[in-house]
Amino acid sequence: MNTEANRETLERILVESRNIHGVSLWQDAWNRLRRNPAAMISLTCLVLLAVLAILTPLLPLQSPIDKDLNERRFLPPNLGTVVMGGRPGLKFADGTLTGELDRFNAEIADLAIQLQSTSDPQQRQALAAGIAARIDIEHPFNQMWNELGPVSWWMCQTRVALFGNYAIPSLFGTDKLGRDLLARVFWGARVSLIVGIVATLVSLIIGVSWGAIAGYFGGMIDAAMMRIVDMLYSIPFIFVVIFLVTFLGEDSVKKKLDSIGIDQITIFYMVIGAIYWLTMSRVVRGQVLSLRSEQFIESARTVGASPMRIVFRHLVPNVLGVVIVYLTLTIPSVMLFEAFLSFLGLGVSPPDVSWGLLLNDGVEALSIIKVFWWVVVFPGGALAATLFALNFLGDGIRDALDPRMKNRD
Repeated sequence: MNTEANRETLERILVESRNIHGVSLWQDAWNRLRRNPAAMISLTCLVLLAVLAILTPLLPLQSPIDKDLNERRFLPPNLGTVVMGGRPGLKFADGTLTGELDRFNAEIADLAIQLQSTSDPQQRQALAAGIAARIDIEHPFNQMWNELGPVSWWMCQTRVALFGNYAIPSLFGTDKLGRDLLARVFWGARVSLIVGIVATLVSLIIGVSWGAIAGYFGGMIDAAMMRIVDMLYSIPFIFVVIFLVTFLGEDSVKKKLDSIGIDQITIFYMVIGAIYWLTMSRVVRGQVLSLRSEQFIESARTVGASPMRIVFRHLVPNVLGVVIVYLTLTIPSVMLFEAFLSFLGLGVSPPDVSWGLLLNDGVEALSIIKVFWWVVVFPGGALAATLFALNFLGDGIRDALDPRMKNRD
C-alpha cells in the first residue's frame, strides 16, 4: 500500500513539474519592464522616432535644403500649400519636381541613345563621362536633397512615385533662409540618432573589451591598463575633439579621407565614440573582478578554454545587463555632446543637418525686436523629448534587470 501511495505521489509530482515552465532572466526582465508605464511609453516613442527617421526620404516632406529668401523667410507654422519644385528660382519645367524629372530623364535618354549609336571608343567614353557628370550635378534630386546614398536615392524616387509634387505644409514654420523646419527636423533626426548609436557602439566595443581584459587578467596588466584610463580621464576631451575636428577638416586631410571613402561626418562619429569608453571600461572591469573567481570560470579553465574565449564567451555575456543599462544612459550623453559641438559650429557642417545645428541656427535667429520662437522650440523639443525618453527607458531597464527590485512591483 505504501509503495502504491508513493508511486501515485511521485506521478502527481512529475505531472505538476511538467506544467511548471521556467522564466529566463531576460524574459523576467521584459515582463517587469512591461509593467513600467513610463519605460514602455518611452520605448514606443523611441521606436516610432527611429522608424520615422529611417523612412524620412519616403515621407512627403519638403526639401530640407531648398532656400527661398524672397517669400518664405521666418514664416510661422502654417497650413499653406507647397508644391515640390515650385519655387521660381529653381526654374523647374512646369514649376514642379515631376516635370523637371521628366525633362531631365528625356535628355539623359537622348544622350544614352547617342552613346549606343557611337562606335568611336573615345567619343563613347566622353559621352559616358558626360552622362555621369550631368546626373551627379544637374539631377533635380541634387537640388532638393543633399548627398543621397543609394538607399536614400531609391526612397526619394519611391516618394516621388507615391506622392508626386505634394509636400506637407510648413507645420513647424521656416528658418532664416526660408527652409522648411519640419523637413529639417526629420532629416536632422537621422544624423543625431546615428551619432548617438554609432558613437555609443564604438564606446561599447572599446570599453567592454578594455575593462573585461583588465578585470580578468588583473595584476600588473590591470594596473597598467587602468592607469592609462586614469591618464585619459585627466585630458580635457573637448579640446581633443576640437583639435581632431579642425585637423580632419583641413582640405588636404579631407581629400585623403575622401579618396579612401571616409567622409568627415563618419570620423566625427568615431571621435565622439572613442572618448566615451572610459567609464564603460571601469564599470565592466568592476563586474568582471567579481565574476572571475566564480565556478563557471574555473570550469572553463579546467576544460582548456583560452583566456580570450573566457573573457568574450563567458564573462562579457554575464555583464550585459549592466552594459545595456549604461548604454541607454550613454546615448543621451553622446547626442547632447554632438548637439553642443554642432551648436559651437564644430560638429555637423551644412548642408548636412542635425538637431544641434538647428538649435544653433535658431539661437542666431533670436532677437529682441521679434522672437521667432518656432526655430528654437521645435528642434529643442525634439531633442529634449528624445533625451527624456532615453533616460526613462534606461531607468526602467535598470529596475527590470536588478534582482533586488523583483519583488517590489
